Amino acid sequence: MNVKTTLKVTGLILGFLTTFILGTQIGKSGGIPFIGKKHGYSIGIYSGTSPFEFHPAANAKNPVLSSKDVTDVPAEFVADPFMVIEDNTWYMFFEVMNARTNQGDIGLATSSDGFNWTYRQIVLDESVHLSYPHVFKWNDRYYMIPETSHAYYVCLYEAIDFPTKWSFVKVLFWGDFYDSSIFHYEGRWWIFTSDRDDVLRLFHTNDLMGPWMEHTKSPLIVHNAHIARPGGRVVIYNGQPVRYTQDCDPVYGIQVQAFRITELTTESYQEQRASMNPILKGSGSGWNAQRMHHIDPHRIGDNQWIACVDGYRVLRTLGFKL
Repeated sequence: MNVKTTLKVTGLILGFLTTFILGTQIGKSGGIPFIGKKHGYSIGIYSGTSPFEFHPAANAKNPVLSSKDVTDVPAEFVADPFMVIEDNTWYMFFEVMNARTNQGDIGLATSSDGFNWTYRQIVLDESVHLSYPHVFKWNDRYYMIPETSHAYYVCLYEAIDFPTKWSFVKVLFWGDFYDSSIFHYEGRWWIFTSDRDDVLRLFHTNDLMGPWMEHTKSPLIVHNAHIARPGGRVVIYNGQPVRYTQDCDPVYGIQVQAFRITELTTESYQEQRASMNPILKGSGSGWNAQRMHHIDPHRIGDNQWIACVDGYRVLRTLGFKL
């Protein structure tokens, strides 16, 4: 190719790129939509015979909640569900990514059977991003530990009018921590948390209000993004805690795995991978096609479990996000 031809081809390429960029900007300012894509997290209900075996619940039409169900804010997606049951009503709390503020709020949905859900409202909206609303009951009171890593602390909320009104109680400990998962075991409180996708840390105390201290073996896991970051509620099964972890290698939140904690004291920690891993993974199609990264399991009978989970797929949309 001679110099004249090369310059001509280069000019055509530059002309195309310039036209495309200008056209995009003109289209945006003029309200002309373009093909784009956005995160497609939504929430489903699974059932199983143990905390290690789950499948889509036959009585649920998954996804049971999506961004389209949110009525009081413009929602990009819903994710990180936690649920509790009170007086025969199920209450689910979850992240709602608010498209107006570009940060997470905490939403609420209810169900009479655990399978069919109705969105209610946003119950917690702060000046920082909120997600992973770990809700639990202690001494007849409901508490919540949402992820507040952007504020650089792990904090506790209490329901002053369950389930819709929540009040900030205190900072439990400081740090840029993600997906803090609390549980009570053998007279102590424990929190798994992560400051990076490949690091797992453990804190503990004998009083929910603290003071909290880091475990002598913490960080428990370093440089292993497959099994470090918490992926849901810790449950006690056959006398042993079971922790769930989201696989973040090579990308965030591919699948969920489970580990039995075989030894847990203030001085020691041992765990064993569950043989049925992964517990959750993308189905290849539909609402959870690409990934699944969260589970909240609850025992509802002998060999009967129900769990709220989330799933991800890429949504092609008409809009301005290219």
